[in-house]
Amino acid sequence: MIRKILTLAALLLPSIGAAESYENIVQAELRPGWRMADGSHMAALHLQLAPGWKTYWRAPGDAGIPPQFQWTGAKDVKSVSVHWPAPQVFHQSGMRSVGYSGNVVLPLRIQMNKTGSNAQLKGTINIGICKDVCLPHRVRVKTVLSADQTRPDPAIAAALADEPYNAKDAGVSKVSCVVSPADGGLSLRAQIKMPKGTGREETVIETANPQIWVGEPRTWWEGGQLLAEARMAHMDGNAFALDRSRVRITVLGGKMPVDIRGCDG
Repeated sequence: MIRKILTLAALLLPSIGAAESYENIVQAELRPGWRMADGSHMAALHLQLAPGWKTYWRAPGDAGIPPQFQWTGAKDVKSVSVHWPAPQVFHQSGMRSVGYSGNVVLPLRIQMNKTGSNAQLKGTINIGICKDVCLPHRVRVKTVLSADQTRPDPAIAAALADEPYNAKDAGVSKVSCVVSPADGGLSLRAQIKMPKGTGREETVIETANPQIWVGEPRTWWEGGQLLAEARMAHMDGNAFALDRSRVRITVLGGKMPVDIRGCDG
């Protein structure tokens, strides 16, 4: 679908010239973080982007390249999950993308194989970076996760605090989704009963299936509810069923970012 075409186009772009190397655009490191009381470890990927450049969120829109994490070099690490601070919405050349600019900290919650021992987090991360053009970039990072370090890192703590509110804390009282057939796929219309916002809200809709393309939603207020409507299609053109309980709707651009998990029929 559209994202495949854009990703291929990005991969075919020429490399950056000597005048502006990747090192001048983005610097990446792992912040080692701290061992938590439950035995897991909180670390973070730290990206520093040059002025005017941006990178992307987990659901970047058709104009973006989603980050991909590979932790194959890690030692004594069972699993790694990414926490996503609330992103920005960018509009450029008639297209929307969702991501980050400037100083970016993505917290990483790590489950350990041995809770009382040191471990090594090492991996390769593929990201997209954009200014006037979008470029794929691969960063390799590693750090030691010390079992003795229990003091929280303020930068990571601030990024965790910047995650979107859950539906309950944001005052969302009801979310319903109506699904109907559309050319080549489905149309989903979400009705969200929540406190009145600024009128500048935008939404991102995700499904649990990475093979389902979701178009940019149309978002508006009507009858005291926030409405969002988007088209969906399988990337291979196949028929598919939609599990409403695993639909994820993120509300951005209003008084507070909100992360909504699931909707009623």
